[in-house]
Amino acid sequence: MTSMALFLAMALLAHLSGHLSADPTLEGPVKMIGPWKGNVNVACTYGPLKGYTQVQVKWLVQQDNEVVTIFLRDSSGDHIQQAKYRGRLQVNREPPGDVSLLLETLEMDDRGRYQCQVTWKVPDGRQLVKERMTELQIQKLPASKPQVTTGSGYGFQVPHGMRISLLCQAQGSPPITYKWYKGKPDGTPTQVTSLGTLLFKPAQVSDSGTYFCTAKARVGSEQMSDLVHFVVTDSSKRPTSTMLPEELTASTPHPEATETSSRKQTTMDAGHAGASSERPGSTSDVASRDQGNASKRAGGQGLPLYAIILIALLCIALVFATLFGLCRRKSQDEHTYEVARMSTDGPRVAVYSGGTAEAEAETRALENEYHDDPARTQDYQIITQANSDYARLLCGSSSAELEIQENGKPSR
Repeated sequence: MTSMALFLAMALLAHLSGHLSADPTLEGPVKMIGPWKGNVNVACTYGPLKGYTQVQVKWLVQQDNEVVTIFLRDSSGDHIQQAKYRGRLQVNREPPGDVSLLLETLEMDDRGRYQCQVTWKVPDGRQLVKERMTELQIQKLPASKPQVTTGSGYGFQVPHGMRISLLCQAQGSPPITYKWYKGKPDGTPTQVTSLGTLLFKPAQVSDSGTYFCTAKARVGSEQMSDLVHFVVTDSSKRPTSTMLPEELTASTPHPEATETSSRKQTTMDAGHAGASSERPGSTSDVASRDQGNASKRAGGQGLPLYAIILIALLCIALVFATLFGLCRRKSQDEHTYEVARMSTDGPRVAVYSGGTAEAEAETRALENEYHDDPARTQDYQIITQANSDYARLLCGSSSAELEIQENGKPSR
């Protein structure tokens, strides 16, 4: 009896130790059916364990007793080993522990036994290899019941003028043909398109109604979707908020009530005419408030920036023009004063190369010069007068010298 109990204890301990030190286990289906010309995902997953590092993933296929590697993943990357699978084979990387195989555009010769093989490095340095086999069959599948969806957030009720499309999708072996109808199946529906997408560009109110679509694969019968009630709302008819009778009276008074209230207001104003004289500041306060409101409204409509800049430039140009005119006038006045001063106090400066006749001829020539500028005409008149005075002085001096030379003594 004691030996029997000892044996059971040892078996239980071995079982527990086996569970505590369990290796990763691959999980996946034993048999799958893929649609011809469709896609299939052959699952192969495991639970990651601490200390177990994945070093290699292989996918192999067995066809006619021949095993061929079609995919290899190692430290150098992913490698597709067979040309027929390039461009339509993928192996998952995420989440960790998922190495499922995705085959796209299945052909009839893709059927076979697919083997998932994973290699780990265990804590003691060894390498552990596990395999999982899945049999894949390829069939031409009939179309499933189509589902109708829309890409807009409005669902099947949209506003007028919106661009929207209804999608009809079914599973099965391609090619799958679709048809859209408007109306009910038990009546006389109207076919609107033979595409999988029913497009409204834009949606009109007349497009509202009941729609459904059908799908048919190369094999099997035609399948019909559920009825879709498509509604297009008229955006021009916006709903108005309902108001209670008392709110309507307070917000929008009747014309007769308005006229009555105005008459009452006039009577009250006439009755309180005397009282208003006791409060002279009220009228001025109202006027000041009105003026302030008017100034605020006027201030809110300011000139644009370009107009302000243009006005500033014009003001600056006007100031410069005014300063330039004043400076020029002052310069002309100083010049005129200087010439006048020279003609009265200073010496007359003139150069004559001939006698009195030549001086008088030149004087007359100078006196006959005319100018449009009044300032220049005045200057020339002053200079001409100075030259004339100087010419007379020279003539007088010359006559006196001549008389001295002839008589030998000055004449008295």
